Amino acid sequence: METANAIGSTGHATLAPAQVHGTACSGTLGRHLARRLVEIGVRDVFSVPGDFNLTLLDHLIAEPELNLVGCCNELNAGYAADGYARAKGVGACVVTFTVGGLSVLNAIAGAYSENLPVICIVGGPNTNDYGTSRILHHTIGLPDFSQELRCFQTITCAQAVVNNLDDAHELIDTAISTALKESKPAYISISCNLPGIPHPTFGRDPVPFFLVPKVSNQLGLEAAVEATADFLNKAVKPVIIGGPKLRVAKAQQAFLELANATGYPVAVMPSGKGLVPEHCPSFIGTYWGAVSTSFCGEIVESADAYVFVGPIFNDYSSVGYSLLIKKEKAIIVHPNRVTIGNGPSLGWVFMADFLSALAKKLKKNSTALDNYRRIYVPPGMPLKRAENEPLRVNVLFKHIQDMLSGDTAVIAETGDSWFNCQKLRLPENCGYEFQMQYGSIGWSVGATLGYAQAAKDKRVIACIGDGSFQVTAQDISTMIRCGQRTIIFLINNGGYTIEVEIHDGPYNVIKNWDYTGLVNAIHNGEGKCWTAKVRNEDELTNAINTATGEQKDSLCFIEVFVHKDDTSKELLEWGSRVSAANSRPPNPQ
Repeated sequence: METANAIGSTGHATLAPAQVHGTACSGTLGRHLARRLVEIGVRDVFSVPGDFNLTLLDHLIAEPELNLVGCCNELNAGYAADGYARAKGVGACVVTFTVGGLSVLNAIAGAYSENLPVICIVGGPNTNDYGTSRILHHTIGLPDFSQELRCFQTITCAQAVVNNLDDAHELIDTAISTALKESKPAYISISCNLPGIPHPTFGRDPVPFFLVPKVSNQLGLEAAVEATADFLNKAVKPVIIGGPKLRVAKAQQAFLELANATGYPVAVMPSGKGLVPEHCPSFIGTYWGAVSTSFCGEIVESADAYVFVGPIFNDYSSVGYSLLIKKEKAIIVHPNRVTIGNGPSLGWVFMADFLSALAKKLKKNSTALDNYRRIYVPPGMPLKRAENEPLRVNVLFKHIQDMLSGDTAVIAETGDSWFNCQKLRLPENCGYEFQMQYGSIGWSVGATLGYAQAAKDKRVIACIGDGSFQVTAQDISTMIRCGQRTIIFLINNGGYTIEVEIHDGPYNVIKNWDYTGLVNAIHNGEGKCWTAKVRNEDELTNAINTATGEQKDSLCFIEVFVHKDDTSKELLEWGSRVSAANSRPPNPQ
């Protein structure tokens, strides 16, 4: 990721010092912000113009290393910055004051929940309007300009309202560096009359800021490693489970060291998929309680010790609080803390340091892995189809599995795609992203745009339900404008299937669209785009051959028709358990 290059592996910024003496070499605020974004690894900024941000956008466009990607709406611009940050390590979006800021809020909340550093930049009011009783357009009609800021305070780790030049440099740098350190979004509001004004603090290059490297407390680290090694070396059949916070802790490599050193079976929590290498010989699948992949759940839950690395236990990942996990058997490794069974919990111990040190202290133990291999039976193939039989979802995903390689990435939309994509076995270097903690339907359209823009070396395969697609469909337009070559499987099953399995009602049925017709209308003869409708396996095979053959450089949109009740068995089980958790009666008062 380019962020690592920009910041340096120790956390030091690596720029040449800027010359800030005198105004002769002063830059402008807009120029400074643009250079700062480039420095941290941003190359594409997702934006929606509005009168308060137009001058700022001029300065971003003027930066030769930045590409401005205009989106159809602010929600998608935020989702795109989220997807971009997943591939690149950091993302950015630019919107206008309040009408734009409140529209992007949902996407930034999602990025916060998934620990993604997204720099959300807003064009703010003219500096002369602050502190007055004037009422501005784009507001709710009160002379209070803080409404947007107050909304962002709960879903960003830092906020900067830049309405004078003297402290602009410091405010911007503090917000950006905090986002990188905490791996959370930051909010920066820039008054609309400031971007073009020079100031002595804006040198030709940004003044380097210093990101303090995170170093574990040595005594705490040693104590945590010793206690954990003692705990695990006494265990008969220990296992390791990787979770989503491996990303924020930047500990994937250390996790692999631990897996290779121990011989323990390695599973992944559903929201950690894509962060744990599935080609390694000890990988046994997804641990998701009752809806785990075959034989994985049994091995994890029957273990006498389990190491959860970077987990998030919520009602979705715990399948309605039904995991058969006991605290006294668990080592929980958080990004900055280790908790050992019912014993000590040691803070200021960082995950990568801990895993690397632990790998050197553990005895090899393949007991649980050997047991998994004894009981494992490969998943069955879908039943042989009848002549002209309508396409089944399990057949669709058998073909998607065959498309995967190290040159592809999978984006799974909230819904049954969670469960079907979870069963895909990822080849080495195959990307995988979904938004499990926040679970915002429609996320995948913008995220696919952003991820594909960042990971130009990969062909993105997005699996999107019809209900989700209707929320954010417009930015197919931006994908075509950007020349992206994503393959989108639009799974048309007539509604919100995941909601049906939690609690059915007429509100889960949506108006059917001619989805390929819509995409053809958006394409409108400009750029490369190819669409197909698929109703059976032969049509699917032909469509995939075309998408990966003669249309390999086009955006390919394949509308797949399946029965409304054709869901994964995992969704049926998960839906009933989540429904039971949601419908618990109030406790007696």
